[in-house]
Amino acid sequence: MTKPTKNGPRVHDAARMYADECKGGKLSRREFLTRATALGVAAPTAYGLLGLAAPRAFAQTPQMGGTLRMQMDIKAQRDPRTWDWSEHSNVCRGWLEYLVHYERDGSVQPVLLEGWEANEDATVYTLRVRPGVTWNNGDPFTAADVAHNLERWCDASVEGNSMASRMAAISQDGKLREGAVEVVDDLTLRVILSSPDIAFIVSTADYPAAVVHPSFTGDDPVANPIGTGAYRPVSHEPGIGAVIERNPDHTWWNEGNGAWLDRIEFVDLGTDPAAWLAAAEGGEIDILYQTTGDFVDIFESIGMPSTSAVTASTLAVRFNQTQPPYDNVNVRRALQMAVDNTIVLQLGYNDRGTVAENHHVCPIHPEYAELPPPVFDPAKAVEMIAAEGLADHEFELISIDDSWQAATCDNVAAQIRAAGINIKRTILPGATFWNDWLVYPFSSTEWNMRPLGVQILNLAYRSGVAWNEAGYANAEFDALLDQANGIADADARREVMAKIQTLMQEDGVLIQPYWRSLYRNARPEVQGAEMHPTFEVRYQSYWMS
Repeated sequence: MTKPTKNGPRVHDAARMYADECKGGKLSRREFLTRATALGVAAPTAYGLLGLAAPRAFAQTPQMGGTLRMQMDIKAQRDPRTWDWSEHSNVCRGWLEYLVHYERDGSVQPVLLEGWEANEDATVYTLRVRPGVTWNNGDPFTAADVAHNLERWCDASVEGNSMASRMAAISQDGKLREGAVEVVDDLTLRVILSSPDIAFIVSTADYPAAVVHPSFTGDDPVANPIGTGAYRPVSHEPGIGAVIERNPDHTWWNEGNGAWLDRIEFVDLGTDPAAWLAAAEGGEIDILYQTTGDFVDIFESIGMPSTSAVTASTLAVRFNQTQPPYDNVNVRRALQMAVDNTIVLQLGYNDRGTVAENHHVCPIHPEYAELPPPVFDPAKAVEMIAAEGLADHEFELISIDDSWQAATCDNVAAQIRAAGINIKRTILPGATFWNDWLVYPFSSTEWNMRPLGVQILNLAYRSGVAWNEAGYANAEFDALLDQANGIADADARREVMAKIQTLMQEDGVLIQPYWRSLYRNARPEVQGAEMHPTFEVRYQSYWMS
């Protein structure tokens, strides 16, 4: 249900409830903004419900022109709905746009949608398509294009399509449910969910949700760059770099409000930050994709200030429950007990974050429920391993060669070894590691932040979903998650989340040592490029002063 404000916009009743909870200290401002704007409340109106003015977009007037050179890994392209790294999307963001954006302040802003409204229980969403948008081949962008993308996202038969789990409420038997999407007219469509899902709109901001033209049938959006954005690709070489330029043959719908740069050059310098530093000192790059550890301060010392974002990004050191001995809950629990997450944060990530609790729900998530900290008991861990007949077993922890990930896993293994449990470390180059990241028995994976806790749980731990690298399958967990997806009230939802978080700890799903603070260093003349909490490189908004 919605009610008009004094100034005209209609405000969902739940958003008013969230505002009261925020004022009462039950929700943070970020949590409130994410929840309210996901229901279709415009960001200025949401701020107004708290008695605040929305922040201004720019501190200074952007300037047209220039080339920006960014250090970033360049990966082979594929169908966007199967993207499993932000870097895939960041190259293509200049022409493949999104229905909505998730902002640094926690709000959800319309992009190809002009707006949306949800009914009282978040089972029906009315989506209003932005008028005047065209594809760069001249076709108009319409509600039928949105419906086409919703149908693509629901197709679970496509290997690696993680969007299918995000679209579960409009899917049936691995495809779009009949009657779930109704095109009302060229600029309006109605989406009818089978169950409440307050994360539905926020999920369309995630990086695999890039909106493609109906003619897109291949695996490479660089080779077939039909999109609605202001830029186009010039070149793309995995492991080498990519070049993007403003498209002179296309009038962007948001002309005058972005796309100030003439050209963006992505430079792949590998995983060694020392190589990035050498490139910066040699004047070869202007900005880092992300900076970690001591290098944040080192880059600042050479005149490249940093920006940061508090996030729910993390490193999941997970057990694959489909493979022995990790199919044994006592083994998983024992290995968890051998590791003090506080020490891993200090030594593995330079203490640049907050301690996590082995359940992948972050204190900045609206759903987070505070639980007792995980038990650290190395002696008990050794006793449990011996009781399972594995006293002489050698465990193996596998990680990528990225410096901070390798350092974190080195510390996890060192603590397990110090407890008296045999373990070896294996470090693989990225080109090797990512071929089998879903099937390693015991390994680590970097996970980006999602604005809502239920989003990450739906993606990574629901039975049978594409990104469930832990092989976790628990019917009670799935049922609780279904329940949590549909609860609007913060306190009631938190009660369910407490059960979910506890269940994950009891099942020993993963060792999750910390939540990362993210950093990015850039030259002072680079403007508008602050670190984004979900690693977005939205270069339409960058400019050079």
